[in-house]
Amino acid sequence: MRSRRKFIHQLGTGVAAIMAAPMLSVYSCNSAGKSEKNAETKESSPELFFKISLAEWSLYRALFSRQLDHLDFPLYAKQKFDIDAVEYVNQFFMDKAKDRVYLGELKKRCDDHGITSVLIMCDLEGDLGDADKNNRQAAVENHYKWVEAAKFLGCHAIRVNAAGEGGPKETGRYVVESLTRLAAFASDFGISVIVENHGGYSSDGAWLSGIMKQIALPNCGTLPDVGNFCIKRNLPTESTVEAYLTTECLDEYDRYKGLKELMPFAKGVSAKTYDFDEQDNETTIDYRRVLNEVRDAKFSGYIGIEYEGHRLPADEGILKTKALLERIGRELT
Repeated sequence: MRSRRKFIHQLGTGVAAIMAAPMLSVYSCNSAGKSEKNAETKESSPELFFKISLAEWSLYRALFSRQLDHLDFPLYAKQKFDIDAVEYVNQFFMDKAKDRVYLGELKKRCDDHGITSVLIMCDLEGDLGDADKNNRQAAVENHYKWVEAAKFLGCHAIRVNAAGEGGPKETGRYVVESLTRLAAFASDFGISVIVENHGGYSSDGAWLSGIMKQIALPNCGTLPDVGNFCIKRNLPTESTVEAYLTTECLDEYDRYKGLKELMPFAKGVSAKTYDFDEQDNETTIDYRRVLNEVRDAKFSGYIGIEYEGHRLPADEGILKTKALLERIGRELT
């Protein structure tokens, strides 16, 4: 069976152009501006104990198919959803990490409209837990440019993956080595290196929290994703994002146990959603329980919306996720 790592590398970028699942109802920033009056949003309540950001992956269909440009994403987030903090995904500007003209334009657009760049999610840069020393070193160094880009854009962190093909102990040893080196580099830039539970061993809360305890560096932490505790997935034969996301999870870690284990190291939280019931609650995740855990950990940073559903268009799913977080967040404050 192919590994998740090999599958994701086969996806590359641009494959989602042929996706048939529901996408955004409007895409361009000009269109977003025209629809701003109709958006059923309101400012995040100052009473919330956390801040809300939008993860760029929520709009992956539109971005991969080029119906939304990466440079337009921050203003789209603010005008369409009234969200003024964004989390980037490096896949949507993979060749621009060292392009200061491009990054300067992105930063200017954010600065001009009061938008905060929160972090960059980094994929496709090699496995930090690779058993081969040279490959491992290359993976660490591949992330350096994203640390520098994050600093330039005003982000506080880059999100990385803790992946490898060996056993849990072996992979863990290599991941600790790589994260320690990368965090040391990032420290000089005031950037944190945070690890998401993103499949494989990293979706085992005990394993990943154990990694954090071994590293024990102030700028190395976690990004708990409440919907991503699948350790082993029945990978599809078709190499598309949609095919992967709709496959069956064969081994799933308890999400609430995992969240509790990862929150002590959290420098961000990912609010994954898939679908909503008639009461506008997420159908598979108890967000009251999730936000209780986040509050109990005394977390007050950004919770990033990451809608990954298929029934609702992305814009509607994002709005429902935001409303859910605000409603429960106010009740728990």
